[in-house]
Amino acid sequence: MSKRQVMLFNRFERFWHWSQMLLILLLLISGFNIHGFFQILSFENAVNIHTLAALALLLLWIFAIFWHLTTGTWRHYVPSSTGLKQVVYFYSYGIFMGENHPYKKTYGRKHNPLQALAYLALKLLLFPAIWISGIAYLSYAYWASGDSAGLLGLIANMHTAVAFAIVIFIIAHVYLLTTGHSFKQHLMPMVNGFDEVDLSKEQEAYLEKNEPGQIR
Repeated sequence: MSKRQVMLFNRFERFWHWSQMLLILLLLISGFNIHGFFQILSFENAVNIHTLAALALLLLWIFAIFWHLTTGTWRHYVPSSTGLKQVVYFYSYGIFMGENHPYKKTYGRKHNPLQALAYLALKLLLFPAIWISGIAYLSYAYWASGDSAGLLGLIANMHTAVAFAIVIFIIAHVYLLTTGHSFKQHLMPMVNGFDEVDLSKEQEAYLEKNEPGQIR
């Protein structure tokens, strides 16, 4: 195995990542403004921004899901128990003792087991929960009845609780960018697409011959 800089994140992945980040920030700011945690926008403007950002994010996710399924990149998000214990140990203890990260990124597996598990939970649990509760909340006028006020409160609380869970995920995500390598080294793969991975001799030879622009 040899370490090389390889194009791991193509233009769509980088566009998807930064667009998703911007839209989620807009949703969090406008959503917490609506709930009265702070007041930087009028209620009407906050609702309009929240609704438009949610629709834009939904459209982006539809394209992203289609892209992941048709390109096979969904495989990077399938969790594996192999190496999971070592990665959990590293983040809970080893990282504070200056130990090296136990996971070696490869061309066919760019997320470590804990990352894959976290991203899968985000996509299969938190995101569906925020969407279901958000759509139910937005469409309240169409299903409201005389005794549905309590249900609306439950939906609103669920929506807010999941939003806080997403905030926690974002904080953890940003924190991990400051660990191990420099912040710039962690960030650059989502800027230019290239990241250092372990390549087999066969993979290295294939990329140099058939896709020279994908390897440095």
